[in-house]
This record gives sequence, C-alpha cells and structure tokens, in this order.
Amino acid sequence: MIVTSAGLASFPTPLDQYPDATGARLWELLSARVSAAPFNAIATTIFGLAIVHTFLAQRFTALANDLQEAHHERQRAAERPETPSFRAELLYFLGEVEVVFGLWAVVLVGAIAFFYDWDVAKHYINSAVNYTEPLFVVVVMALASTRPILTLAEGALRRVAALGSGTPVAWWFTLLTIGPLLGSFITEPAAMTICALLLGRQFYDHKPSPRLGYATLGLLFVNISIGGTLTHFAAPPVLMVARTWGWDTPFMLSHFGWKAVAGIVTSNVLYFVAFRRELASLSAKAPEADAPKPAAIPAWVILVHVAFMAWTVANSHYPALFIAGFLFFLGFVQATPQHQDAIELESPLLVGFFLAGLVIHGGLQGWWIAPILGRLGETSLFVGATLLTAFNDNALITYLSTLVPHLSETMKYAVVEGAVAGGGLTVIANAPNPAGQSILSRYFEDGISPLGLLAGALLPTLVVSAALFLL
Repeated sequence: MIVTSAGLASFPTPLDQYPDATGARLWELLSARVSAAPFNAIATTIFGLAIVHTFLAQRFTALANDLQEAHHERQRAAERPETPSFRAELLYFLGEVEVVFGLWAVVLVGAIAFFYDWDVAKHYINSAVNYTEPLFVVVVMALASTRPILTLAEGALRRVAALGSGTPVAWWFTLLTIGPLLGSFITEPAAMTICALLLGRQFYDHKPSPRLGYATLGLLFVNISIGGTLTHFAAPPVLMVARTWGWDTPFMLSHFGWKAVAGIVTSNVLYFVAFRRELASLSAKAPEADAPKPAAIPAWVILVHVAFMAWTVANSHYPALFIAGFLFFLGFVQATPQHQDAIELESPLLVGFFLAGLVIHGGLQGWWIAPILGRLGETSLFVGATLLTAFNDNALITYLSTLVPHLSETMKYAVVEGAVAGGGLTVIANAPNPAGQSILSRYFEDGISPLGLLAGALLPTLVVSAALFLL
C-alpha cells in the first residue's frame, strides 16, 4: 500500500494515536499496532538487519584481508605494482562498525519513500529526528582528544597512578576507576575519549593477551555507562529523564552515584584478581624507548581549551551554540600551532555518523519498546531495560519510559538502573561506546569482536546490576 504525504505530520504514528488495546495481551497489542501502521514491521526488520550486520562486521574485515592478500599475490606473480582490490576495499567499508547504521538508514529512507513518498521521508529525516546528541559527541570527542586536554587529564591521572609506581597495572586501575567517574562532570563521551586514548598509550601498547584486552574493554564500557550517574547532566540516559521527572544532582548522588562507585570498584577488583598474574607481567616488562616529549604547553593554552570544553558541556542541548564555539576553537588552534597536534576529525565524524544512523532507526522503534516497558514489574523492568539496551541506545530506552503513563518512583529507578547497567554489553548500547571502539579497535586483530566485547562486559554488568538494584 502506498500512502501519500497527507499524513506527513503523523509519521511515525504517535504512541497515543494507536487504537486502545486495554486488556490485550502484548502480542495482540503489537499485532494491532502493525495492522494500524504496517510500516512498523518494515522499519523494525531493517533495524534488526542492521544489528545483525554489526555482529558480522568482523567477518567482513577478515574476508577483506584474505581478498586483499590474494589480489597482491596475483599482482606479484604477474610482476605488477601492488594496488588495492576494489572488492576488498568494499568489504573493508562494510566491516566498519561506525558506518553500519548509516548504511541501513539509507535503506530505511528508501523504504519510507517507497511506502509513503519522498516528502514523508524528507520530513522524518530533517524534522522528526533529533541529531543534537550525535553533533555533541563529534564536537566533544574532537575537543577531548586535543594535546592540551590530554596533557591536563594525563597529568592529573598520573598523580593517582604514581601511588602504584606508575606501572601499567596502576594506570589500568586509575583509568578504569577515576576515568569513568570524570564522565559525571565532563560528560561520558569526553571521559570515554580520554580514557580510551590513555588506555591505549599506558596499557594496550604493552600488548596484553586478547582475553585481558577484551576484559578491559568490557570494564571500560560498563564503567563509563554508570560512571556518569553522579550528576544529572552528563549521562545521555539520565539526561533524557532528568527534566521530566525532576531529578537533580543531589538526587542522582543519593540514589545512583554511590552505588555506581561501589559497582565500579568491585568490578575492577574482581578482574584484577582474575588477571593479577598477567597484569603483574605487564608491569615487569621493560618499557619501550620513549618517544621525544613535546614541548610543555603553557597554562593559559590549557585553560582556553578547558573553557571551550566547559562551554560545550554547558550548552550540550543547543547545537547552534556548541558548534559555533567549536568553530571559534578551530580558529584558536590555528593561531597556536606550536602547542597543538592536528585536530583528529575522522574518528569523531565516524562516531557521529554511527549515532545519527542509530537515532534515525531508533525513532521508529517506540511502537514495540514502550508497550514492553509499560507491562513489566519492577524486577522484570530492570532486566528488560538491561536486555533492550544491548540492542538500542540506552538513552532511547529511558526516553521511551517517560512516555509510559503512571510509572511509580521505583519503576523509574528500575528502568534507568537497567539502562545504565546494560550500557557496556554492545557497541550500540551507550552513545560513548562507538568512540571507545573507534580509538581502541587497532589493538585487536581484525577489529573488535561483538562477542568478545559481550564476554568481557558480562561479569561487570552483573556486578553493577547487583550494586544498582540491590543496594
């Protein structure tokens, strides 16, 4: 059935405009919603295919490596110069997790245009989807990865790591404990960027085993997800509910923050005990020759960078303001080249593209997520939110919970606790995760495996779940 743009303003169908299904079973309710808006099934099928693609991304990369090597062997046998294989490059592109949801968003837009028309598709992409979070992540990642900000963060964290003689295990503990808690003040995406960059330099460069590498990655993702809950403005899933439900920083500290700290410390200690021998062996390795140290950065340059970071965080809901600030920041970098490295935009832009694709898909999944959340008890809501978060951005889960009428206070706690607890299970579970994957994937052969990440994050997810739900 082709639908005209007469219903432009009602796509996607608002949740309160579906037929009343009071007393209906969940399957009956979902079936009724598909009957009322058949495109629901199409959008969710495309979203499901995108999720499957993320799990196959590593396979595409491995196949691309094989094709590239075979192509080069043929060229060497023919005594021709080595050139890239088009098929291999195409598979490399399909193996980039950061482009998956954007690619499938193209399919989704095409499906909307076919099922409705092009005006409906344009309206949805341009007006119905909010791109503030992807834009913010691009800007804050670019700021957090600059040399002055990293110098400041590394200097502060070095003082803590020095308590353990500055060994890799001391850095490991410091970055996985203090680093995620910084996310409550400088935002989770910025904390992820800084922690991932410093973990690469201070830990992954020592070449830990794949098992320890994935365990550390899982810890990082889980700890970042709950480390932003000490305040009401830094974690995306908390931002989605704070204003609607009237939660402020004292509330977050008393109901979530101290539990998050307990969960982070407990998870780190458990993994330290499990990997203590290998961590000790990393500390015993002879350090590689240090690269020449860059010249010291004047304090005033660092303060200007901090001011731009503060401006961006304070105006994180207002793209016109933080993007304008970023343009001024680029001008400042151009004027102080002796204290700067080249601004790295490739990773931030890829992560922004990933998140933009995710919110495009996520905006059409409320028809089935909201009814599930609304029909669960406190315990099952916590478990359900944790599991749903693995396949959707946790900010989407908490946002949809604000649309469920008559949620009790304990149910509100449960859905937010579940959403942040499950934020490390997959790369799509929490907005900062793609940033961490983009920065650290080079330390894993053929990129980061979704199953490897899941295995590494499972224990800390159970630990923080217990801390948040039972304490």
